[in-house]
Amino acid sequence: MSGHSKWATIKRKKAVTDAKRGKMFTKLIREITVAARDGGGDPNFNPRLRLAVDNAKSGNMPSDNITRAIKKGTGELEGVSYEEIAYEGYGPGGVALYIETLTDNQKRTVADVRHTLTKLGGSLGTTGSVGWQFDRRGQIYADASRYTEEAVFEAAIEAGADDVELADDEFIVTTEASAFHEVQAGMRSARIEFDRAELVWVPQNEVRVEGRDAEKLVKLLDALDDLDDVQQVSSNADIDEEILAQAS
Repeated sequence: MSGHSKWATIKRKKAVTDAKRGKMFTKLIREITVAARDGGGDPNFNPRLRLAVDNAKSGNMPSDNITRAIKKGTGELEGVSYEEIAYEGYGPGGVALYIETLTDNQKRTVADVRHTLTKLGGSLGTTGSVGWQFDRRGQIYADASRYTEEAVFEAAIEAGADDVELADDEFIVTTEASAFHEVQAGMRSARIEFDRAELVWVPQNEVRVEGRDAEKLVKLLDALDDLDDVQQVSSNADIDEEILAQAS
């Protein structure tokens, strides 16, 4: 299991089990609002919105919050206008970082991102400096205690997935971005329910990070995730397993 996948698993567990639940809701609400703004308020005809709503429900967000976020996106309720901006940079050990944000104040966001990077051993790069090192992929997460690996593998691959990986207590199904929604539909048809699905940036190659650099990198990734405007952070780090175990 790669450090990239392991860190993603830790992030989800932390979001559910500690005080970050509120921040998780904030990020999900922003995504729902922007998805509804860009593609309409009906999840049946807006795949991005359906994904955001499904993820919100899996995070136990109240239905009223979801409805209000959709109405703010469609203009039925007054809301904040968010802009999607990606930042690229470097972390300890020379790893590449791709930071996706949704913000209503670009100056505040870039200042927060730059400050966090500088404070914890990273640096902000220019547009295009690291983005070429990542590929857009879909990842779908299913509870390993509910299904056999054979059942998940068969349903996912038949639906067009590229790979199925067992990571701790869940299966991670990886797809091409273009097949992401089709694979979800195929898994549902096979009665394989999943806890969460997301589009992520997966590194083409990973950089091994150990020792002090690994400790600093985990702190940096956690701090970036903690910023309200940051939706997702991707890195090409293969982080030392002992350091990751401490983070979990």
